[in-house]
Amino acid sequence: MTGELGEQYQTPEERRLIGKAARKRVRRRDHDQIPSPDHRADPLALLAEQATTRLAELVPLRYGRMARSPFAFFRGAALPMAADLALVPNSGITVQLCGDAHLSNFGLFASPERKMLFDLNDFDETHPGPFEWDLKRLVASFSVLGNDRAFSRSDTEAAVRRVVWTYQSEMHRYAEAGYLEQWYDHIPVSLAWETLSPELSPDARERTEKMLTKAKTSDSRKAVAKLTEWRNGERVFKSDPPTLVPIEEILGEEAAAAVLADFTGLLGQYLTTLQSDRRRLLERYRLTHIARKVVGVGSVGTRAWVLLLTGRDDNDPLLLQAKEAQRSVLEAYTEPCPFPSSGERVVAGQHLLQAVSDIFLGWQQLVGIDGTTVDYYLRQLRDWKGNVDVDTVAASSLHVYAGLCGWALARAHARSGKALEIAGYLGQSEVFEDALWRFAERYAALTFVDHAALVAAIEDGSITALDE
Repeated sequence: MTGELGEQYQTPEERRLIGKAARKRVRRRDHDQIPSPDHRADPLALLAEQATTRLAELVPLRYGRMARSPFAFFRGAALPMAADLALVPNSGITVQLCGDAHLSNFGLFASPERKMLFDLNDFDETHPGPFEWDLKRLVASFSVLGNDRAFSRSDTEAAVRRVVWTYQSEMHRYAEAGYLEQWYDHIPVSLAWETLSPELSPDARERTEKMLTKAKTSDSRKAVAKLTEWRNGERVFKSDPPTLVPIEEILGEEAAAAVLADFTGLLGQYLTTLQSDRRRLLERYRLTHIARKVVGVGSVGTRAWVLLLTGRDDNDPLLLQAKEAQRSVLEAYTEPCPFPSSGERVVAGQHLLQAVSDIFLGWQQLVGIDGTTVDYYLRQLRDWKGNVDVDTVAASSLHVYAGLCGWALARAHARSGKALEIAGYLGQSEVFEDALWRFAERYAALTFVDHAALVAAIEDGSITALDE
């Protein structure tokens, strides 16, 4: 590919915008930089600082999950990476970032029209920042996984380059599209499958088809069957500590009833953040039980609840998740949060980045059981769901998934209205792609060092970890 910065755009206004941007931004070839070990913050100290705002009894579980592998560590280390990215020059092109765009935070979900889409699916850290910060976290995740799984260097490089090439190509397409065309664009799985399946081996196609079929059954009803049971004639959450703990086991029966009443109030206030038709739908349900549920890797220790609601009868259940939204890890390195509530920040960011969001996505603030005021966002627990299995994905097919992630990230960033600027900055050469491949290799090596430091700290007793 050839082409220099902005030469494909012809109008004087477009050239002015691109030229002005180019004068103040780091060169594309210099995006391979990582901070020197002597200048970066201690990642374990940053994680310890984060732990002070989390439930103390769950912090060892977070460390235990992060210690499992370098890739697991990377998943939980959004804050250390944000601190690292802040130390190197950036493009100066600000978009709404996902903030934690690693490869496991993309996947399948259902639109309200019951179509299966591929998109970003985690927005806890969403916040404005330089567009390449998301890209760098994404390419680093592929490099970490490739090294963790002992893939060949060529397979790992192919995946990293596919992310960047696809992002760059799609961003040029969005730069030529009208604003509404950008906004309405989405990635239906049917189109992605038609486009990318010829690149898969027969075995990989078969495994992917099974995953797509399974995703359609991973819905709220399946979650209800897995997480609840009948007890004394009522459907309630099962007890499976520490990952799933009914509220009465945490507080006792009397205090649990008071908390249930508090959450009923939470639902009443949260309803006001929903679109009116969706509010009318949810008002037909009543809250019957709640439990604390541990989710993910990086989120372990934040306050997360699952709410069981009953509709027309006991055979009409609905599961919502109320998840604590803390300050984005990006905020300390960019700009203050523009919203009064971190829950609203997450919801607004998700609406902007995601092609279609859950119909029950909303937010509210609540004084928690420990007396702490907590920002929450709420959504359905599951509505079709599918993710790549990092433990079984084949090296030869990783680049196909990487292309999907690059496509989805470009679409998300284009919705910030900066497609023209980003496309002009990137140009059509391989300079940026080469730089990000070098960055991904270097940051993967750094992650392995950080993971080893965590394991050593656990072994010498300076960090307490819980192995499930």
